[in-house]
Amino acid sequence: MNFVIAHGTRIGGRRMNQDREGHWSTGDCLLMVVADGMGGHPHGEVAADIAVLMIGAAFEREARPRIEDPHAFLFRAIGAAHAAILREAERRELSDTPRTVLVACVVQDGTAYWTHVGDSRLYVVRGGRVVHRTRYHTVVQELVDSGRIREEAAMTHPERNRLLQCLGGYQTPRPDPTSHARLAKDDVVLLCSDGFWNPLTQRQILHSLMTRELAPAIEELAELAERRAGPSSDNITVVAMSWGEGGALSADAEVEHTAVQDLTATDLDYLRVSDADIEKAIEELKIALRKRPQ
Repeated sequence: MNFVIAHGTRIGGRRMNQDREGHWSTGDCLLMVVADGMGGHPHGEVAADIAVLMIGAAFEREARPRIEDPHAFLFRAIGAAHAAILREAERRELSDTPRTVLVACVVQDGTAYWTHVGDSRLYVVRGGRVVHRTRYHTVVQELVDSGRIREEAAMTHPERNRLLQCLGGYQTPRPDPTSHARLAKDDVVLLCSDGFWNPLTQRQILHSLMTRELAPAIEELAELAERRAGPSSDNITVVAMSWGEGGALSADAEVEHTAVQDLTATDLDYLRVSDADIEKAIEELKIALRKRPQ
């Protein structure tokens, strides 16, 4: 595969960075993940760490060198991450569970496959246009979808931060049906936390991506998001890929959706994730946390 990756994270105006991102690849397959640990609950950074680690570990097991079924992979991996977060909360005897939102994307055979839980976002940018974008799981998004408020009003709505779904909560997450779309040469697939997309206009994102190479564009946008958000800036995290293969596709090509069932976090046999897999991932997480600069 021919692609370029750029990524970055900033603490913003917060006491700690609860965002996490990761990307893994083989010769035939790429995985990108962004998780945004939720404030207001204990150890959001732990939930984000576990989510990214579990999905990355699943990729390393199953991408040999391709994922057999990207739709099923994303479904299982997110379910396993949710289960692992609950298991870790029980092990620590926490009064409340750590929680995170997440967006994940697999690129394989010239096609991007993605899904998300919460308000982290994915964009597919082609020829100066956003041709695909996820819709976040919030009360305000439901108001926009039902036509009760305009999208412009969502940015300042008092309920804009009220999430309807997350990983690690008491309710089982329901990711959107996995979506997939063929990629054209020079498409950009961008995954980010709300600290990145919320302060920026779509015009600003497109301008940087169209006028700069990917890495400096991502750096510029992260800096701009932090500056526009001011002292109260959220954590800012992004991972993006510029696709280097394929011919021209219609800019209006329709995204396709594949329905999935609700996740069942307690049914680990169905998720095809063993207790040993979860325990191993948590041990790897502890090692990673010890190595991380303070």
